Amino acid sequence: MKRELNSWFSPALQTEMPIATYGDYGFALLFVPTAAADYLEYERFQMMETLAPYINGGKVKVFSINSINNESWLNNEMLGEHKAIRHNQFNEYVFNEVIPFIKNSTSPDTPIITCGASFGALHSMNLFLKRPDLINGVIAMSGVYDLTEYSKGFWDEQVYFNSPMHYMGNLTDHHILEQIRRSNHIHILTGSGAYEDPNASRAFAGLLYSKGITYELDVWGEEWKHDWPTWRAMLPVYLETRF
Repeated sequence: MKRELNSWFSPALQTEMPIATYGDYGFALLFVPTAAADYLEYERFQMMETLAPYINGGKVKVFSINSINNESWLNNEMLGEHKAIRHNQFNEYVFNEVIPFIKNSTSPDTPIITCGASFGALHSMNLFLKRPDLINGVIAMSGVYDLTEYSKGFWDEQVYFNSPMHYMGNLTDHHILEQIRRSNHIHILTGSGAYEDPNASRAFAGLLYSKGITYELDVWGEEWKHDWPTWRAMLPVYLETRF
């Protein structure tokens, strides 16, 4: 498997941000890490090994970026408003730096699908819903789509605008809604085992339904807990059958 490591000093985040790339061809799958993890997390937990047939076969080219959650929502020493500012800087980093990097590494018309597990699922969904003109779909695994689960009681308009469970219900912009509705790849996956919250996925799917947005909700059984073996099982199924 072809593997490349790159980095640049991010104007949005004012720090060096690395990115790992796997493969040569195929649609672009952009991994967002869980919790406070880094850009090599998916590799460490054998996800790249699991996806090797699809990467080597040219079906997908994978890009994996760093999380900055430990500089925002998971930083207990930071004021809530500063966490929100840092999170918005992360969004700008993805939209204005990572997406162009992917386009330059593939082609301008290559579809980009965000993907993440746990906290990465919320971010992946949020990134897609905020910029469906840049991102073509999402595979969200074991997510909770309410940012207040992570904001430790802090609430302001920036928490609202980064919490899909809140802002999607009030989204009325026809242009953005139509861009979201055009996607054939809104996949919401969850297990029902230990530390999973399938009701969070069901609730968010219901919200999308109320907005006329087509999605796929897939709730796996109680043997599937909130852990890497679940996500390593889920993702190949979707690459094999949906793309």
